[in-house]
Amino acid sequence: MGIFKRDPWIIDVFRTYSGEFHLYVRGRALQDQPLKLYEHQTIYQTLRNTWRTFQTDEIRRIPVVLTLPNGEQYKSVTDSEGYFLFDIDTKHDLQNLADEEGYLPITISFDENNPASHSTGSGRVAKAKSQQRISLNKFTGETLVPPTTTAYGIISDIDDTIMKTGVTSFLKLRVAFNTFFRNYDRRIPFKNAANFYQLLHRGASGKDQNPMFYLSNSPWNLYRYLEKFVDFHGFPKGPILLRDFPTPWDRTPKRERPHKEHELINILKHYPDQKFILIGDAGEHDTTYYTNAATLYPERIKAIYIRAVNHRKKEAAIKEMADAFKVCPVLLVKESREAIEHAREMGWIV
Repeated sequence: MGIFKRDPWIIDVFRTYSGEFHLYVRGRALQDQPLKLYEHQTIYQTLRNTWRTFQTDEIRRIPVVLTLPNGEQYKSVTDSEGYFLFDIDTKHDLQNLADEEGYLPITISFDENNPASHSTGSGRVAKAKSQQRISLNKFTGETLVPPTTTAYGIISDIDDTIMKTGVTSFLKLRVAFNTFFRNYDRRIPFKNAANFYQLLHRGASGKDQNPMFYLSNSPWNLYRYLEKFVDFHGFPKGPILLRDFPTPWDRTPKRERPHKEHELINILKHYPDQKFILIGDAGEHDTTYYTNAATLYPERIKAIYIRAVNHRKKEAAIKEMADAFKVCPVLLVKESREAIEHAREMGWIV
């Protein structure tokens, strides 16, 4: 009796951030064909790819191994949804292993020496468990280890901050349409946003490597899609920090803070000597998250830029909040050129 052909085991390594002696790396183990995203896809191809990102067959409770360029290895285990996290101290200074831009190349593989690696934990392949063999492939990725010489970092929202999304649209219908039917090359970035971010990335000298961080409430399922958008439209490369949508049976304790605020504070804690510029939009809660962070770390936030949205009440509330906030400048801008002019006046860009 034959066994049906199974999809290969793969590891999706997300671009994250780390410190001099600390690894902070996320990813997900799946049983699936590698997702192929490319330009000029048809609507059907885009819809099919988007559906595939959500119709996943995760590999649960499986050991994975991270290997550094110097051969040093660390182990972790995937959770009930196939996600894994390396949040550990290292023996060596990771900056010595990173490239000129501050990116450290890493490889992650399944631990073929662990018996648990020979079971997928998925009901759809239960008949084949006894003959499942571990994939010996090494999956590459990178984590940002910012140089200590950088003048500041930039933390930015994605939806309706750099990419027109429609978060404030009725029942978020525009968000759903854009996500499922528009390929990354057809999504529209805000005018001059990429130019502004490149100027911040290059800093006052025009040659800096100021680190970029992107935040979004989108699920990790859309990671490759958003990564492609950032690269295709000319934004600086940077970690993209998304969230895991909990399932009804997920018993993971809830965080004290909302996802974006949690990640924002985590970055600030990760780099205690770094100053930051924060960029968001008036459509959601970015202003509240950012001013809370500035209140907690008053000497470390240089400015907060908030992109205006087509919503009078929200804009009025943000403007009132911005005028009353005295810890750092909070600017409500309609176009990127306004933020560029301010940053140039402050001497942060050329």
